[in-house]
Amino acid sequence: MSDLDFKLEPKGTAVVVIDLQRGITGLPVSPLPVETVIANSVRLLATARQTGAQPVLVHVGGSSDGADRLHPPTDQPPRITSLPPGWSDLIPELDRQPGDLVIMKRQWGAFYGTDLDLQLRRRGLTSIVLCGIATEAGVESTARDAYERGYEIVFAADAMSGLYAESHANAVERIFPRIGRVRSTEQIIAALRP
Repeated sequence: MSDLDFKLEPKGTAVVVIDLQRGITGLPVSPLPVETVIANSVRLLATARQTGAQPVLVHVGGSSDGADRLHPPTDQPPRITSLPPGWSDLIPELDRQPGDLVIMKRQWGAFYGTDLDLQLRRRGLTSIVLCGIATEAGVESTARDAYERGYEIVFAADAMSGLYAESHANAVERIFPRIGRVRSTEQIIAALRP
């Protein structure tokens, strides 16, 4: 598909921003700096609001005792074991608006255990633009679930970054092209505009 043919119907599209919150934007990420991810995500949200697409702000959190989060045994324990106050607060740069959907999740993916699918379907949204942090965790997990639910997915490759450059590259180069379309913020903005 050429970029000339790449169009998104705003009324059927959600721009889903994954985990741009105080606790996660403070983590070291690679290959793109947090500031680039935030700036491009903000541009996508602004375009969504201007064109009639649905902004969706996803953040991860849970109870202070952690009882509502996953705790299976793993070879690599989570980086964060307790959540300090304000950790899951959305960053102010996202400029949360009354019409934005806000989804609180308690694991990597934004679909499991939330009403995201219900809210998207009730609004007739069939396409999802995905961005945020971390590429190989929250973004990829959400994308896999979206694909299995039949959503058309577009990945804003320059509006996401990973915990590791290698796992980010694996997702963007090997996983995402098999379940959706990988584009730049500029290409997605152009596709949403008439």
